[in-house]
Amino acid sequence: MNATSLALILTGVLLNAAAQLLLKSGTNAIGHFQFELSQIVPIGLRIASSPPILGGLCCYAVSVVVWILALSRVPVSQAYPMLSIGYVVNAVAAWWLFGESLAPAKVAGIGLIIAGVVLVGRASA
Repeated sequence: MNATSLALILTGVLLNAAAQLLLKSGTNAIGHFQFELSQIVPIGLRIASSPPILGGLCCYAVSVVVWILALSRVPVSQAYPMLSIGYVVNAVAAWWLFGESLAPAKVAGIGLIIAGVVLVGRASA
């Protein structure tokens, strides 16, 4: 995999991770809500006018374009496992930004994910 392909894949992964974090930030600001018929319009308006949620959706849109560019250069069997890096990024960022738990079992799982991505990456080379 050349540097351009790797940069496209990592950019797509990071945009996707940023989208998740922005959506979480937006839902934190909106708060817990119930899916009830009477709440569709008020909650829909709050969601549609939330800058973090709109930013997250924009990140998703751009990440799709970047991902298509990456897939035009790299086999999907090599590119797709790299999406797992997004979990690692999100777990650490959620711990740092939102105070979410990063328990030893989660850290061990993150280590396994990283090892798996390395193994798949080497097998595809």
